[in-house]
Amino acid sequence: MSNNMLLTFNPGSSSVKIGLFEIEDCCTRRLAKGVIDFQKRPLAFRVTEGPSTFETELGADEGADLSSVLREAFGYLAEHFDMSLVKVIGHRVVHGGDLFGGPVQLDDDAIKAIESLIPLAPLHQPQSVRLIRALRQVRPDLPQAASFDTAFHRTNSDVVRRFALPRALHDQGIKRYGFHGLSYKHIANMLGRKVPELCKGKVVAAHLGSGASLCALEDGVSRDTSMGFSTLDGIPMATRCGVLDPGVVLHLLGAFKLSLAEVEDLLYHRSGLLGVSGISADSRVLLEDGRPEAMDAINLFTFRTAGEIGRHAATLEGLDALVFTAGVGENQPSIRAAICARLAWLGVELDPVANAANEFRISSRTSRVAAFVIPADEEQVIADEALAILKES
Repeated sequence: MSNNMLLTFNPGSSSVKIGLFEIEDCCTRRLAKGVIDFQKRPLAFRVTEGPSTFETELGADEGADLSSVLREAFGYLAEHFDMSLVKVIGHRVVHGGDLFGGPVQLDDDAIKAIESLIPLAPLHQPQSVRLIRALRQVRPDLPQAASFDTAFHRTNSDVVRRFALPRALHDQGIKRYGFHGLSYKHIANMLGRKVPELCKGKVVAAHLGSGASLCALEDGVSRDTSMGFSTLDGIPMATRCGVLDPGVVLHLLGAFKLSLAEVEDLLYHRSGLLGVSGISADSRVLLEDGRPEAMDAINLFTFRTAGEIGRHAATLEGLDALVFTAGVGENQPSIRAAICARLAWLGVELDPVANAANEFRISSRTSRVAAFVIPADEEQVIADEALAILKES
């Protein structure tokens, strides 16, 4: 007899990742994963189940509400799975502000509250709202839950969250929220299972992908993070600038007479590795290219990342372990090596063979700071939290 299932939705700027999980007793086990690619015309839907991958074209138009796309995607999934067994849908929502400190079931009030936070995440939040509302049309029988990237960082102290701005602005929500929280929650969970003695200590996790950030963890709890009010803050990323003197923004608006939209496009889409190199936003391409401009971008990325790890170690007042995750963090040994070489003063020493093989533990036996590689799995956290919401309802 088949077990019940749940679906997860993890929206990006140009795609939506879908996870299909089996519910086994009190746990969830991944059955398959899918991606709807909105950059292709017609839209492409790729589903991976174990070693097998299936891909189809979606004839539906993206439209404003996504309902036609999702109906077609559900129909395709039904050719491979018994979709009547799905009992709940979980969503990743980037911004929960100060309104959400954990996962919630999505009723009318919760959806309106998520919509109210669109000004804080104008590039990410609208896509989540579109998905939630479309799925209400496609499967009105299914409860939906939301997991928030910002919720994990609600444990940051006020001194970490505060900007040196007038208090009234802080009280109106101008503060550091932090992101990638679902990824960091997964890291904390995995460390707790595999190296519980280190999980209780002082750990810096580095989520290095197209979007990149760091998190200072103490006993599995977030104490600091590099992203702040927006996903622009912190270390340089594929196309985002990272931390920036606000005077630069004023200068672009004033002396350069750029519009607000032009500045937004510059900082989100034309900066970072792409902006510095003028070649590519992909660190793999830059490493292979080797031109000075490409190396400038790589060197800046590793320099800023190492510096931010040092700042996080100061927050923790020590460092016991360093964890790399996400696309770059998991798969690019040379990037990890360059970052860790700058952290030798902290006691970080890699095992070159283990690092080259992307093994779980990549630090040497003599390293004072342990270093690990843990694959990112935000969907697993979304699934576990959705199951918890289902049991509560």
